[in-house]
Amino acid sequence: MSGVSVLTLNKGRRPHLDNLLAGLARGAPPDECVVVEMGGDESPLPALPFPVRRVMLPAEGLALAGARNAARRAATGETLIFLDVDCIPSRTLVTGLAEAARARDGLICCEILYLPAGAAEGAWTEAGLEALGQTHPVRSFPAEGLAEIDNAGLFWSLAFAVRAASFDRIGGFDEDFSGYGGEDTDLAFRAAAAGLPLLFAGGMRAFHQHHASCDPPLQHFSDIVRNSRRFHARHGFWPMSGWLDAFAGLGLIAPDRARDLTVLRAPTPEEIAAARLAPERVF
Repeated sequence: MSGVSVLTLNKGRRPHLDNLLAGLARGAPPDECVVVEMGGDESPLPALPFPVRRVMLPAEGLALAGARNAARRAATGETLIFLDVDCIPSRTLVTGLAEAARARDGLICCEILYLPAGAAEGAWTEAGLEALGQTHPVRSFPAEGLAEIDNAGLFWSLAFAVRAASFDRIGGFDEDFSGYGGEDTDLAFRAAAAGLPLLFAGGMRAFHQHHASCDPPLQHFSDIVRNSRRFHARHGFWPMSGWLDAFAGLGLIAPDRARDLTVLRAPTPEEIAAARLAPERVF
């Protein structure tokens, strides 16, 4: 696995990070794992069969684009595997994504199984996670090999591989996308414009650990509005349209987005609380 760097970000998700690292240790390990600590966690990590480089990058909010770029700058591998901290890699994830990246130049995503609350607590096993995890209904992955996807909007940044040289060629994540939302879709469309396709890989997966979230994500309302405007200015259409439609349905933004995105009001604390998913909902 020479030349493979796994990159992740942590802000207040130490139990999730521990499970991610344990998952990496159960399979063929990467050359290294880079952890960008956005919340200042300096507590010792467990002994692992691969080196871990921690980058301290305290940030207000979720500066995801900047933190991912910081992880890339710290990485030494020719292949980069970005893995969100709430994802546990299967035993085959590192080898599978690394082999796929060597075979094809592109943004390479693997399947995600979403776990119910409590599934990854205690002495979890991969077989147990397999039995409990649910696939996402919008994305379909091949049983094996690579499938080229003609819709860059289906890219997700939870677990993907890319050649370091290709990531650098397209300029990485755009750090003018601040906070949550849009920076990953922007990366995918810029990659497609540069001739770097979106590929779905079969034979490996990650398990998404349950955490509190909202549908729609009203807690990130301001970030999503700001980043949607930036995306539209560059690409000419609105990203995250499902969320924007939901915001319009709640009377937060004007329904007509032909020319601009007009904010009518911010969500109330009561609306945010009402949007929180029940523990049994995985997405």
